[in-house]
Amino acid sequence: MRPRSPMAETEDLKSFQCRFESDRGHHYANEMAYNVERVRKDFPSLNSGLAFFDGPGGTQTPHQVGDAISAAITAPLSNRGVTTESEKNADAIVGEFRSAVADLTGGKAGGVVYGRSWTQLVYDFSRTIAKTWNAGDEIIVTTLDHDSNVRPWIQAAQARGVNVVWAKFDTETGELPVATIEKLLTSKTKFVSVTGASNLLGTKLDLKAIGKAVHSAGALFGVDGVHLTPHAVIDVKDIGADLFGFSSYKMMGPHCGAMVADPAFLETLNNDKLLPSTMVVPERFEFGTLPYEIMAGATAAINYTADLDSNPQSSRRERIIQSMSSLEEYEHQLFARMEAGLQAISGVKTYGDAKDRTPTIFFSVGSIEAAEVYKKLAAKKVNAPGSNFYALEASRQLGLEDFGAVRAGLAPYTTFEDVERLIAGVAEIARGA
Repeated sequence: MRPRSPMAETEDLKSFQCRFESDRGHHYANEMAYNVERVRKDFPSLNSGLAFFDGPGGTQTPHQVGDAISAAITAPLSNRGVTTESEKNADAIVGEFRSAVADLTGGKAGGVVYGRSWTQLVYDFSRTIAKTWNAGDEIIVTTLDHDSNVRPWIQAAQARGVNVVWAKFDTETGELPVATIEKLLTSKTKFVSVTGASNLLGTKLDLKAIGKAVHSAGALFGVDGVHLTPHAVIDVKDIGADLFGFSSYKMMGPHCGAMVADPAFLETLNNDKLLPSTMVVPERFEFGTLPYEIMAGATAAINYTADLDSNPQSSRRERIIQSMSSLEEYEHQLFARMEAGLQAISGVKTYGDAKDRTPTIFFSVGSIEAAEVYKKLAAKKVNAPGSNFYALEASRQLGLEDFGAVRAGLAPYTTFEDVERLIAGVAEIARGA
C-alpha cells in the first residue's frame, strides 16, 4: 500500500482541489483530444445521472451494440450452413466475431474460441490441458489473480496428482516481479497461469518476460487478459501466450468471453466433445449451438472500440491500436487525479503502488466496512462497489480477509467531473457526513 505523505495527512479536500484547479484546463484539453463527450452520447445508461466506476466488473454499453444484437436476432437466422440465407447469416456472424477478436488481440481468427464467460473457458481448457499432466508435475498460479484463473487450474491439478506452486505478490507495492516466477520454474513445471493485470490492484505484469521464462523452462503459458484488454493494446504473439482470454462485457459488449491461441496449438489438444460434433479447430471447443446475437454484439463492441479515436481509413487492427493508445493516455490523466484526490482524504488507505497499472484503485475508508462505503456512494449516485471481487487470494494476502475494500475503475466514458464526484463523495463519508 502507498504510504500517506505528511502533506496529504493535513491537507483538506478544499485546499487540495484548489491546488489542482490550474491543471483542469490540461485535463479538459485531453478530454477534447479524446472527445469523451462524443463517446458518452452513445451510452443510453449515462442519462441516468450515475457516475460509473464499476467498469472493472462490467462496463456500460453503447446503443450500437444493442442495435447489432437486435439486428442479428431478428434477421433470418438458423444453425450455421452454406445453403439457406439464415444459415449463411449465422456463419457470417461467427466468422466476423473471430476476425474482430483476432484484430483486438493480434491473434489469428482460426484460433479464437467463443465461450459464455472467461470462467467457463478456463474450466474447459484446464481439464483438457491437464490430460497431459502426470503425478509429480507442477503448475504455477498467483495470489494476484481473479479466482477464475486460479481455482480451475488447482482443481485440474488435484485431479491429476499435480503439485500447485504459488507465486505471491508484494503486498506493499502490489508488484509481482518476473524474478518471483523465474525462481519457481523447474523441469517439473508444465503450466504457468498469470493475470495480465490485477482486477483488484490494477498491477500489470511483464507478460513478455514471463512468457520467455516459462517457455525456456518448457512449460505452457496462460494469461487472463480480462482486466488488461480494456486498457491496453494487446498483441498475443508479442506476449508469447499459449492461451489468452478476455471478456466482452468488460469492454462495452455483451456477456461472453473468448480464448485466443495459435490454431496449431489448439490442434494438439484432445478435448472431450460429442461424437457427431466437428473436429475442426476452433469449432471443436465450442459446445452446442452458438448464441449468434451475442457474438454479433461482441463484434460491434470491438468495432466501437476501434472507432473511439482513430482514422476511419485505417484497418481495424490499426484503428484499435490508435484508439486504445489514445484511451490509455486519457485514462492516465484521469487516474492521476483520482488517485491523488482519494489519497489526500484523511482516513483513506489505498492498496498497491505498482509502477505500471490499469486505471484501477482499491481503497478503504477508515474503519467503515467496504459494503457500507459502497451503499453510501450509491446513495450519492456514484457506483463504486466494495468486495474482494473474486480476487480472493489477493484480498486475503492484503489482510482484508474475504470482505475486501472499495474498487474504483475508469472506462471510456468516465469524465473529470465523474472523478470529482467520487472524490467528494468519499470525503463526505470519511468525515461522517
